[in-house]
Amino acid sequence: MENGNLPSKPLVPEFEKKLLERIRSSKIPLRIMHVCGTHERTIAKYGLRSVLPENIEVISGPGCPVCVTPEEDVNVAIALAKSGATVVTFGDMMRVPGSAESLLDAKSEGADVRMVYSIDDAIALAEKKPGLEVVFFGIGFETTVPANAAALLRNTPENFSLLASQKQTPPAIELLARDADVDAFIAPGHVATIIGTKPFEPLAEKGFPVVVSGFEPGDILLGINLLQMQVEEGSPRVDNGYPRAVKPEGNQIALKIMDKVFETSDSEWRGIGRIENSGLALRREFEEKNAAKKYEDVYASALEDVRKKTGRKDKKRCICAAILTGKAKPSQCPNFGKDCTPKSPAGPCMVSQEGMCYNWFRYSREGGSRLA
Repeated sequence: MENGNLPSKPLVPEFEKKLLERIRSSKIPLRIMHVCGTHERTIAKYGLRSVLPENIEVISGPGCPVCVTPEEDVNVAIALAKSGATVVTFGDMMRVPGSAESLLDAKSEGADVRMVYSIDDAIALAEKKPGLEVVFFGIGFETTVPANAAALLRNTPENFSLLASQKQTPPAIELLARDADVDAFIAPGHVATIIGTKPFEPLAEKGFPVVVSGFEPGDILLGINLLQMQVEEGSPRVDNGYPRAVKPEGNQIALKIMDKVFETSDSEWRGIGRIENSGLALRREFEEKNAAKKYEDVYASALEDVRKKTGRKDKKRCICAAILTGKAKPSQCPNFGKDCTPKSPAGPCMVSQEGMCYNWFRYSREGGSRLA
């Protein structure tokens, strides 16, 4: 257990203490789902689950972008790298397993796979090395999309293209609201800085209390208390618990930039399946920058290979799908902490620092040490 960096006697500021008292005073059962990897990291690191009363349960949904990137997209990126393209992406994404291997495995076999910190790094590489065909494997939720859109609105070199695997959060939450055993939702604060609070209102209209939360322990405790108040009042709505960063209308400049470059599409989510209107695809005007179109033969061949391999690989020991949808805890996976660790991940939830399995492994086998 990698928890050596945790303080032996964590202190709880007065604000958090008062919030905990208010949370503990309510006896109403409440099962809350958050959909943010950063929220999970805070919850696990500070042991928030251990201080909540038994009637409050906080579970993790598909809030880690690395975790929900589908196998077929990983396979396409690997196929592009093996075909001679230079595939660049974020460090965590290099370790996510596809159907048979990861991008890091492909790199060890000689494929040109490189880590970058942003799409701008990828463009700079293409400019510096005009002999390379640079493909940026772009993943993530609405938070990272504006930067990708802004980059494509500039004059990018001809040897640069984007393999997009980008998701929109609200449709996934609405799906989980129908299928998961959940009473209320904590919405991701960083996503809401872009899209605002209004896209979450359909959830409230269907009877689910929602609160947009920040990322400090106090933010999350405040969010839980606001949800309790909504339930007690019998008035489901969207509360903004992160007003220092989130406006109801979101970031209009960022949204306009996104809309110029991307259009809504259906999208596959790892562990969940295909969700209508949950993806963002490049518009036709940017087709020359679309790696799926630019390398159409490689793309089609990789997808066909995925279909042939479907069902062959034994995945019965990895339950990331159940974990991503709140149906299981990491500790219920027979692989957890044994054949699956951060150094040797068997599934995507153990790869990223935002993955639920990673955080449970690092901070506690029960989701975090005690805060107080």
